[in-house]
Amino acid sequence: MAGQTPENLRYTREHEWVEVTADGRVRFGITDHAQDALGDIVFVTLPTVGAAVSAGDPCGEVESTKSVSDIYAPVSGTVVARNDAVETSPETINSDPYGAGWLAEVELAEGTSLDDLLDAAAYVEHTGA
Repeated sequence: MAGQTPENLRYTREHEWVEVTADGRVRFGITDHAQDALGDIVFVTLPTVGAAVSAGDPCGEVESTKSVSDIYAPVSGTVVARNDAVETSPETINSDPYGAGWLAEVELAEGTSLDDLLDAAAYVEHTGA
């Protein structure tokens, strides 16, 4: 999926993608653009299940061979699931950022909307890709 920006997802200016799951939760991860810029990801710290997160606030970290970067919560709510597999195999974020490389799922806080997130075309314009 290198170089792709799936049309069915929403995006943040901080390079996270967002997908609404069948049960109305929000699954998120970092974009292909972000993983490509980071290089080989060697370590990831995910938010804890039960933690409250606020849109735009750091909720974890991704460490690559080049740098350490914050993961920003794309929405406000409560973390209800995390992808522990990426902590043991962080390279999955590089190989499949929109699939097996997802990071966490959030139950949206009351009144939270996805309207502030970018659609695929706006994200591509934002990144200049």
